[in-house]
Amino acid sequence: MLPNVLQPSATDHVPVLANEVRESLAVQPGETVVDATFGAGGHAMLLAGDLQGRGKLIAIDRDPTARTYFERFEKQTRGVQSRLLRGDFSVVVPQLAENGVRADAILLDLGVSSMQLDRPERGFSYSVDAPLDMRMDTSQDLTASDIVNEWPERELVTIFRRYGEERYARQIGRAVLRRRGEQPFERTGELVDTIKGAIPAPARFGEGHPAKRVFQALRIAVNDELGSLETALPAALEMLRPGGRLAVIAFHSLEDRIVKQFLREKERGCTCPPDFPVCVCGHEPELRAIERRPIRPSAAEVAANPRASSARLRAAVKT
Repeated sequence: MLPNVLQPSATDHVPVLANEVRESLAVQPGETVVDATFGAGGHAMLLAGDLQGRGKLIAIDRDPTARTYFERFEKQTRGVQSRLLRGDFSVVVPQLAENGVRADAILLDLGVSSMQLDRPERGFSYSVDAPLDMRMDTSQDLTASDIVNEWPERELVTIFRRYGEERYARQIGRAVLRRRGEQPFERTGELVDTIKGAIPAPARFGEGHPAKRVFQALRIAVNDELGSLETALPAALEMLRPGGRLAVIAFHSLEDRIVKQFLREKERGCTCPPDFPVCVCGHEPELRAIERRPIRPSAAEVAANPRASSARLRAAVKT
């Protein structure tokens, strides 16, 4: 049984797969922990509790609003050496690794955070009319409005299909071009109405909101989420000490596929052709998966926190 630890504030979002993350990372007093997606600090608070007042916690987040949550986190975790590094983890983690920083546990909780979804003005939600923004880092230039108003139809269709796995990507792309030819998109509600008008009537009442996949695709494109993940994973492995643990929470198949393929590649030993009588490559496994299949939230967690329903956790130990 896991020991009692500091709990996230009631005003914070509920961290998904909280116990499973703690079990996978198995943080011990005196270790160095990296929470590469700090957000509102829910997971970080639990991991800091496992440090029991001894150790270091490095928090990373590209969203400037994370600073407010981190200041509260610092006050509640006295004894733990902590610092917040502002930036995309695909930039910060490699910088830390290059500068010789080593960690015993690294967590990446991917996707959009509750603190972003719950602020309508950020434009992440298709359920509330708001400016069409979707930037995790509000200092960057590219917004969702820029993409839907300026990108060619072919590129729109590509991201809707690739990042959103949207069945009606071509129809929606054409509808977006017609609408922006008359008046530029400024609000999320305008895009939602355009999507609804572009797809067959039965699809509007299918599983999930009809704009869900397009909004996911735009968010991924605005924030280069998949590119960031592909860059950060090798740097995280380099940063881990031998015996260090890596845990990654994904929320859709595109992210999870990247994580799965990375872990499997790093678990491989000999890469010689099967007809070679002896190994000549000398390649050794770099990681060992803690579980062969992704860890999913329990029915009880999903009932208490529906946003956890699509979460899947993969974790591994550096050999």
